[in-house]
Amino acid sequence: MFVVRNYVTMCGTVACALGIGYLMQNGSPAQPAGAQQGVDVASASEQSSVLSGLDGIVQTSATVSDAIPGNATPVSRAVPAPSRPSDCSISARAVAVPGAMARLSLKAPCHKNERVEVHHSGLTVSQKTNESGALDMTIPALSEYAIFLISFENEAGTVATTHVTDIAEYDRVALQWQGDTELQIHALEFGASYGSSGHVWDDASAKGAGEVLRLGQAGLGDTKNVQVYSFPAGTSDRSGTIDLTVEAEVTEANCGHTLNVQALELLSDRRLRSRDMSLTLPDCSQAGEFLVLNNLLSDLTIAAK
Repeated sequence: MFVVRNYVTMCGTVACALGIGYLMQNGSPAQPAGAQQGVDVASASEQSSVLSGLDGIVQTSATVSDAIPGNATPVSRAVPAPSRPSDCSISARAVAVPGAMARLSLKAPCHKNERVEVHHSGLTVSQKTNESGALDMTIPALSEYAIFLISFENEAGTVATTHVTDIAEYDRVALQWQGDTELQIHALEFGASYGSSGHVWDDASAKGAGEVLRLGQAGLGDTKNVQVYSFPAGTSDRSGTIDLTVEAEVTEANCGHTLNVQALELLSDRRLRSRDMSLTLPDCSQAGEFLVLNNLLSDLTIAAK
């Protein structure tokens, strides 16, 4: 049914109908004056019923706002939801790189800027994908045939594997914990002192044969953190001891709290060992100080090759 909103338009339509009806009843002006005289003109409603296409007209009252488009009530339109990628599959690849490491690449287009956890031989590291849902990281391997499990908070995930052929050349010690407390592994190689050559820790200025690598993205609240010290024992030309200590900064956020930590060791016998420990931090009167833990990790004994 057509609805005529403009009263002026309706009147013009009816007037046309009356004119056409009049010509149909009385003929065109060119006809003789005596032809079909005395015929009454039909009413507008009756005349419209005989014209094709006008039988559906409904008369309605018009208002000023109807006649002026600028005053018309705006039509609300729903904002379309952000489009999701058509392919939401999760894929990962692990490639062995020098230093008994594995380079892990993750693609998850439907998990942009999301927390993800990487599991490997007892280690668990919290990371975050970038704005395209990708993640690239390097992990010290703890097994020759390394398996990496990648999981998101909605339990979606995938697996990647690689063969780390040079893992037998390295002694490796890892420390992992959860939360915002910062732990640091310090290695004093062959009698080195703090700040000298052979003092190795997670700092660009540190110089030594070994290396400390930190894993875990800060700012995730209950981040699962890892620090790993690796020493190339299989190619060392020196014999001696590497002293390992752990430092923890006492802050207002962690003072007086108990921290659960786990140590993992992969040494010359290639057996992976783990130890669970609890560490109670000093009270808040010592906030800002560093706690040095000498017995949390076992020292390494190196024999020249």
